[in-house]
Amino acid sequence: MRAIMLGGMVWALTAGAVRAHAGEQGFVLLLPTTVYMVAGGVTVALTVALLAILPGTFAERLFRPVRLFRLHTPLVMRYGLNLAVTALLGWLVWRGLVGPGDPGVNPLPLAIWVVFWIVLVTLQGLVGDLWRWINPWVGVGALLRRLTGMRAPLRYPRGLGYWPGVLGFLAFCGFLMADPAPTDPGRLAVVVGFYWYAMLLGLVLFGPVWLVRGEAITVLMRIYGRVSFIGLSKGYMSAGLSGWQILTGPRTSPGLAVLCLVLLGSGSFDGMNETFLWLGLLGINPLEFPGRSAVILPNLLGLLASNAALIGVFAGALWLGERLAGGQPRPLRGLFCLYAPTILPIALAYHIAHYLTAFLVDGQYVLAAFARALGLAAHPISAGFLNTPGPVKIIWMTQAGTVVMGHVIAILLAHALAMRAGDGRARAVLGQVPLALFMVAYTVFGLWLLATPRGA
Repeated sequence: MRAIMLGGMVWALTAGAVRAHAGEQGFVLLLPTTVYMVAGGVTVALTVALLAILPGTFAERLFRPVRLFRLHTPLVMRYGLNLAVTALLGWLVWRGLVGPGDPGVNPLPLAIWVVFWIVLVTLQGLVGDLWRWINPWVGVGALLRRLTGMRAPLRYPRGLGYWPGVLGFLAFCGFLMADPAPTDPGRLAVVVGFYWYAMLLGLVLFGPVWLVRGEAITVLMRIYGRVSFIGLSKGYMSAGLSGWQILTGPRTSPGLAVLCLVLLGSGSFDGMNETFLWLGLLGINPLEFPGRSAVILPNLLGLLASNAALIGVFAGALWLGERLAGGQPRPLRGLFCLYAPTILPIALAYHIAHYLTAFLVDGQYVLAAFARALGLAAHPISAGFLNTPGPVKIIWMTQAGTVVMGHVIAILLAHALAMRAGDGRARAVLGQVPLALFMVAYTVFGLWLLATPRGA
């Protein structure tokens, strides 16, 4: 199991991306998955048991960051890069409208679903806050303020919090999972172009606070940046175990706390809606799939229901744990905001594991596109390794190791937060029993989800 976890960590640090749903191959792993699922669940359970034995400050010490160097970034450099990315995005949208209709050749679907949704989101959650350098609205907003001297005419309503960003991310997931053709270049160009202008309007009306709270991609990237190994702390670049920035940062607001659960729930349903089980529940023969247009409404309802169920179960585990721990129960709202960020390592692990096989295929299309742009001969694109037992086993063990590692880090982080909140070791362990059981069950479910046959 140590080898599985180590392998998962190594691959998680080196893996990248996928054109989400552009490569939808049916893929069945004929491996002893029950053994791996049990081993994964046992590993997470043993982590909880060890926390009951080890010193109370053990988990906190694991997340202690190390200072690297002081960071000073000239605004001209940052804004210049932002503007360059905005120009690149404009060119990609234009190519989506007038370029080839094949999503494997047109650069817009490759850029959005492979380079952004998998590579960049993964790197943001592992390496550090890259989005601040390439945010396609920051440079334009600064340039408009510089040229016009205009200030935002409206004040962002404090009561909205981060909820516009949460709803925007749900809309993004709905487009990803329920739209009939999310990789069609022309269709995607219209969506991306409209969204960019809509968010620019929000930036003009409300100022930079709109990007921080209302723009879904920026909100998503900033929250994933909190679990990266490298981050900014008191003017210094620092490094530590994934999640250290959650311990050193402020408590999460209710909107962001809900988003932490939505990231996991949406990622899980993104895998669930392709399985034979889900299609069977809808009365669809997975071998005669009628097309995405036939499951638009079920997938949208399933997306909302899965997130609502996950939030309810998580809140229920916190409520029950508080009563098992004894003493005066704390408000559920505060507990939810305190512990919701511990879900982020799990959500990122599922994101990496879920898209790994598609990245290995669709990433080849990105390399081919670069080769064409440079006038080089592209290597033939192949998915033959998915039919070879050796590579398939390595892929599955990597996915399993990544998922288990995410759960282990989440449990360690939850324990560290409990100790920092003033709970004694006995109270912290008792209070986290329901949450730990939830995580063990979700580990087994997640490993099953990765290995179960898919038909859509």
